[in-house]
Amino acid sequence: MTKAIQIAGWTAVIALLAALPCLADDSAVLRNGFSIRHERRQVIGIVTRLYLSADNSSFVDIPTAEIDHFEAAPTETVTAPAGKDDPASHLHLQPSERNIERALDLNEVVNTASGTYHLDPDLVNSVIRAESGFNVRAVSPKGAQGLMQLMPQTASQLGVHNAFNPQANVEGGTRYLRELLERYDFDLIKALAAYNAGPQRVEQYGGVPPYYETKAYVARIVRDYNKKVAAKNAAQPASKKSGANKTTNTPRRAPATSVSSPKIQAKAKATPARDSN
Repeated sequence: MTKAIQIAGWTAVIALLAALPCLADDSAVLRNGFSIRHERRQVIGIVTRLYLSADNSSFVDIPTAEIDHFEAAPTETVTAPAGKDDPASHLHLQPSERNIERALDLNEVVNTASGTYHLDPDLVNSVIRAESGFNVRAVSPKGAQGLMQLMPQTASQLGVHNAFNPQANVEGGTRYLRELLERYDFDLIKALAAYNAGPQRVEQYGGVPPYYETKAYVARIVRDYNKKVAAKNAAQPASKKSGANKTTNTPRRAPATSVSSPKIQAKAKATPARDSN
């Protein structure tokens, strides 16, 4: 009885600590070995929301069961700017930090790929969540692999030789999503449907194909992305909102605005969604 009370007590303490804000630049280490650097976290039901920015405008929801532990983000070592053969070039600011291999951070991988292909990182994160639940080793019944669930043929066309390499997978998947957006004149609904069911099906039906799984997939991403857009808009100062409509010469980017798909969402509520990949 006493042991049961102790276990219950520790469970309550762990839950309380998980709900508290973390220090800046903490990392959530997932069971698959991946880590996600974040500013703070919040437990919501069976998921833990990791806030990626200080103003809470960007976040990602991870199933709590997939998080192994939290730790302070590793400090990068800095090499002194000296000549190649200068002994000083091998010194680091902190001797205790020598030979520490920095954990791969999902936030950095997504931000880098999103910047390269001019997409909203929140959109890419929403796609990853729907595709693999952030499981680097995920494999679908049809053979899609990795974080963004690339089919072998698609991965080969994108130059991704190892779909289980997180950086290569996210790079390839983000590039593919960008290509689909351009193909459908930045219609996010059609691009997501094509990512899931293939461009041939979207063109065959002139839009989202009449497959429940594809409709549920699109709706799931749209809902998740819209939550992030709403949070970002709420945190954005009015001055920035008014200036956001100014024209620039930068490459066209998938707009960070809410996407409406009432018909898709209505059908997706019936039963839990399952990816068609």
